[in-house]
Amino acid sequence: MENLEQLRTQIDSIDREMAELFRRRMAVVARINAYKAAHGLPIADPAREAAMLTQAYDASDGVLNSLYGAFHRSVVEISKQYQARLRSPENVIRLDGRDGNCEIIIEHGCLHRAGELADLNRRVLIVTDDGVPAQYAQTVASQCRMPCIITVPQGEASKSFSLLQTVLERMAAHEMTRQDCVVAVGGGAVCDLAGFAASIYERGVEHYNIPTTLLAQVDASVGGKTGVNLGGVKNAVGTFSQPRKVLIDPQVLETLPERQMASGLAEALKIGVTLDPELFDIFERKDPLPHLDEIIRRAVVQKAQIVSADERERGVRRVLNFGHTVGHALEADHPELLHGECVALGMLAMSSEPVVQRLLPIYEKLRLPTRCSVNGEPVAERILHDKKRVGSEILAVEASQIGQFVIRPMTMDELLRRLSRIAEGGMTP
Repeated sequence: MENLEQLRTQIDSIDREMAELFRRRMAVVARINAYKAAHGLPIADPAREAAMLTQAYDASDGVLNSLYGAFHRSVVEISKQYQARLRSPENVIRLDGRDGNCEIIIEHGCLHRAGELADLNRRVLIVTDDGVPAQYAQTVASQCRMPCIITVPQGEASKSFSLLQTVLERMAAHEMTRQDCVVAVGGGAVCDLAGFAASIYERGVEHYNIPTTLLAQVDASVGGKTGVNLGGVKNAVGTFSQPRKVLIDPQVLETLPERQMASGLAEALKIGVTLDPELFDIFERKDPLPHLDEIIRRAVVQKAQIVSADERERGVRRVLNFGHTVGHALEADHPELLHGECVALGMLAMSSEPVVQRLLPIYEKLRLPTRCSVNGEPVAERILHDKKRVGSEILAVEASQIGQFVIRPMTMDELLRRLSRIAEGGMTP
């Protein structure tokens, strides 16, 4: 009688055969795509798709027949996604979500092309904050058929239920319907608030993100997380709702203060530490600012791939929380610190000693903090309310070496011991 390991060996062999068949199928799909592109044909061919999906598969098993139909539909959808990616220029990054796809466009001056790149020929609510140069929202409004601008206070204070209600009321006063859209023009807080309002107004309208801070460009505007804070807990209430498009214009960063730039670079560095050694190499060996376009692109590509694979954060997407479990807990105690600065401190706490020793010179270069006071009991309380909690433990991300990470449950005692490493006087080059 076969044992379990023998059966698993058979499955592994079949999986390798399927992988080779998948490679061969996608090679033919690429040739089909090249033919279509050369002859001006669209990617989608509904008649052909319908014919493929009605092909009989007789397994003499009704359950297998229905499952094969679902499998075949997913193969057809993956083929279309692959063709779309093959046609995308280098500055267009696709994020394929379960409930919709998102195009991320990285282009100097795209703020002034928002009307070409997004569907603004309708009622549009533009959400911005009072820290963003007013001309950015006005530039977008000038490209809309029926615009309305609402300006909220800068920072995390705007992510409240009272301001959410204000935004929703403005949408209603603007007589918006499901055919209309919301555009966020600002940093991460604006993207979170505007996206959440769009996702729940009349059960969902389209929204676009135009991030104006580096932190929002490399992180907050991409991925479809929206939300507001509740009871001092960051992002306690929210939705997963992919923006229709994200327009990233590096030119808008020219007005950003140096400290805000460093805060955003910390979020990009997070990607380098865990996922992209080549990105980390830019930080370690070069001056990051002259390489800003490459940093933004590499960070966004990595995040889009991770989110496409795990949109609802049930697995690998948790790596994007590196530095955040501790960072979020520190933010409430240290309002003088920016989000990226708290994440930077959190990365130090959650890295192995070899990684820490490579990070410290980069922090010195970027003028990021390497230590702060830690009020243990309140910080522990906030961590216990973290969304990543599993029972009495927290699913935390640890960087073991550059480009490698581990996601594992940690006890509160272990997290507090790690926090003590960044207590004032505790972290030295």
